[in-house]
Amino acid sequence: MPAENAWSQGRVGPGARFLDPKTLQRIGSLELVARGVVEGFLQGLHRSPFLGQSMDFAEYRPYVVGDDPRRIDWKVFARTERYYVKEYEAETNTNFTVLLDCSHSMAFGEAEFTKFDYARYLAACLSFLARKQGDRVGILTFDSKVREIVPCSARHLELVLITINRADASRRGDFASALHDVTSRRTRKGLVALVSDLYLEPERFRGPLNRLREVGNDVMVFHVLDPAERDLPYEGKFTLEDMETEEFLPVTPEDLKAEYRELIAAHIAEVRRVLVGTGADHILVDTGKPLDHTLFHYLLSRQERARRGQWASLS
Repeated sequence: MPAENAWSQGRVGPGARFLDPKTLQRIGSLELVARGVVEGFLQGLHRSPFLGQSMDFAEYRPYVVGDDPRRIDWKVFARTERYYVKEYEAETNTNFTVLLDCSHSMAFGEAEFTKFDYARYLAACLSFLARKQGDRVGILTFDSKVREIVPCSARHLELVLITINRADASRRGDFASALHDVTSRRTRKGLVALVSDLYLEPERFRGPLNRLREVGNDVMVFHVLDPAERDLPYEGKFTLEDMETEEFLPVTPEDLKAEYRELIAAHIAEVRRVLVGTGADHILVDTGKPLDHTLFHYLLSRQERARRGQWASLS
């Protein structure tokens, strides 16, 4: 059974399905949330028959031509019949930066739980996970411009969490302008995790993301959407407000659902096409699903990126 299907059926990560972000809102400390989510997630992950220690992206990587055969882990080979070499902390450390979109459109959500709530939990968990793997962590928050920057450091996790905790999604965003600002400031290469609802035409972020990639960054984009944005579940006549432009539009959802769902599906497909064209990974995030689901797909993306690097070295 593919790992993705096993996860969706609840067979991966036993004991880790408590990671509902709506429940986590009751915990006051963002650090406690991130620690509890990541440690519970990893505990379940290592029990999984599909992903275990041999697939841990921070401890092992596939053997490639030129590696010292003495570094092959033969115990892992006995379990998997694949060659993996041990990587040490000095070799795997990298700069991990979260780019957190704080524009007002991120404040959309149902039942007092918004996309921004989910994004903050996700940013905290990604940072905690990266630091646990030995990476240096930092964060940059933005709306129409860059708001706060914490540079990457092995000692900055607490400061990253404080920055996430005090961020708010109250200002109008100018995503393309902000990303241009980000790329002008980003000088040290590493792994960049962009967490955003991508509330703009996809072609407008192609240029900035290309520049991030051109200077040597790996880019992962977490495309955060509320289920209501994808399904338009409302009934009756009411008025919608654009959270960025503050314009109002009277609608009757029953007359628009089929067309709307086609349009949003087309938009997501276009976002993915543009991101793949820049070399970035696209991870679609449903705020109705637990955080472990998103973290799992994050690790799958990093594994796939490692495989692509292996194939490139063999070609």
